Amino acid sequence: MVDFPLLSLVTFLPLVGAVFILVIRGDQEIVARNARNVALWTTLINFVLSLLLWINFDKTTAEFQFVEQASWLSDAISYKVGVDGISMLFIILTTFLMPIAILASWESVKTRVKEYMVAFLVMETTMIGVFSALDFVVFYLFFEGGLIPMFLIIGVWGGKNRVYATFKFFLYTLLGSVLMLLAIIVMFSKTGTTDIPTLIDTVFDPGLQKWLWIAFFASFAVKIPMWPLHTWLPDAHVEAPTAGSVLLAAVLLKMGAYGFLRFSIPMLPDATAFFTPFVFALSAVAIVYASLVALMQTDMKKLVAYSSVAHMGFVTIGIFTFTTQGVQGGLIQMLSHGLVSGALFLTVGIIYDRTHSRAIADYGGLVHRMPMYAFAFMIFTLANVGLPGTSGFVGEFLILVGIFQVNTWIALVATSGIVLSAAYGLWLYRRVIFGVLEKAELRNIMDLSKREIAVLAPLIAAIIFFGIYPAPLLDVMAVSVENLLDQHTASLEATRAIMLAGQ
Repeated sequence: MVDFPLLSLVTFLPLVGAVFILVIRGDQEIVARNARNVALWTTLINFVLSLLLWINFDKTTAEFQFVEQASWLSDAISYKVGVDGISMLFIILTTFLMPIAILASWESVKTRVKEYMVAFLVMETTMIGVFSALDFVVFYLFFEGGLIPMFLIIGVWGGKNRVYATFKFFLYTLLGSVLMLLAIIVMFSKTGTTDIPTLIDTVFDPGLQKWLWIAFFASFAVKIPMWPLHTWLPDAHVEAPTAGSVLLAAVLLKMGAYGFLRFSIPMLPDATAFFTPFVFALSAVAIVYASLVALMQTDMKKLVAYSSVAHMGFVTIGIFTFTTQGVQGGLIQMLSHGLVSGALFLTVGIIYDRTHSRAIADYGGLVHRMPMYAFAFMIFTLANVGLPGTSGFVGEFLILVGIFQVNTWIALVATSGIVLSAAYGLWLYRRVIFGVLEKAELRNIMDLSKREIAVLAPLIAAIIFFGIYPAPLLDVMAVSVENLLDQHTASLEATRAIMLAGQ
């Protein structure tokens, strides 16, 4: 495994599947069927290959593993990829969700199926590339490249206001990323390299750190998204097709928090410490504000979208505690949110495909006709609330343990968010599932099909398994998290030593 380019294979295999789909010929029905099959098998094979990464990953070291490097643009810029215990988890999350997203689109997408599947496979490559890149230019290309397929997925296969939502999503995320590009150029001018491990070990001037941190924050905060830069997210979710919403919530939002962990915290420690109260304040507002707005929603997708903003507020609080429990909790919360939010969007999509309505008022009493659906929806709702025994509880508990060590007031605000999440989550479930089946159009609604069971069952299993036994996740990330915190502390001390020497 040492000499075999397994990581590059996992990264670029979806592109091979996309090219294969592009050359498919025949009538429309045959092309659509073959495109679906190729996309599904490509993503399944890629998931199996990513499990080989997991199996061969050494959990006892914080060093980057499966490293591949080749000269590219110049001596300073190279194609370099590798994974540690943090990025490994997100690669597995991505490859796990991709076959589920393809299956979820099996019957709901009927036009331009070939192009739709190509867009999803290209997006898988860009998402994996973000989490495996060890060169800043490579990271930026993958980070920005993911905008293109998502732009097309929302703009071509989205709802009636898809053009507005698409351009809002694109402009918000692109403008933030332009500042990150400027920061990368400045770092390159100062060091002569874009190698990420080298830049992590570089001590930047404290004054420069603040400007670089703000530039990175503009990009990562939009991607998460943090309040008040979140307004593009509900529109994008509402207009996106179901599988697009799944990947947007489950993976794309995690790139922002991953950026904080990979770049801002270890590379810019003094600026990170300076801006931490600011991040806490924005995160606390996001938790309360987004939860209250979710309570007011009449559209199921918008409710889940605002729920995502609130839960990502927990993530940013956790990773900026600089405690082992807080950072580990933030990582687990990201992974759990990827599973749970994706599952909630899938459950909304299932009944939308039957009734073509997302209005909460159009439902009620579905348990009488759809008991399996009601059971699955219950598991996902309780996981979103953070019920013990589900993955949602593990992350939130560790985050609260971490923040109580740092800031009691922020911890109390975050705790109130758990109460609010129970309010809007259970309110949605009661309105949709319980009550009398009064509406005539719901009396003949069908329960989950075999394909839909195959889509939801892996998510239920993962949410419950990691809720009861999170050790596999904690074991993989433990050494890398400790190394991250050690790097942050060492860099902070080095920066302050430079400041004292200057005085």
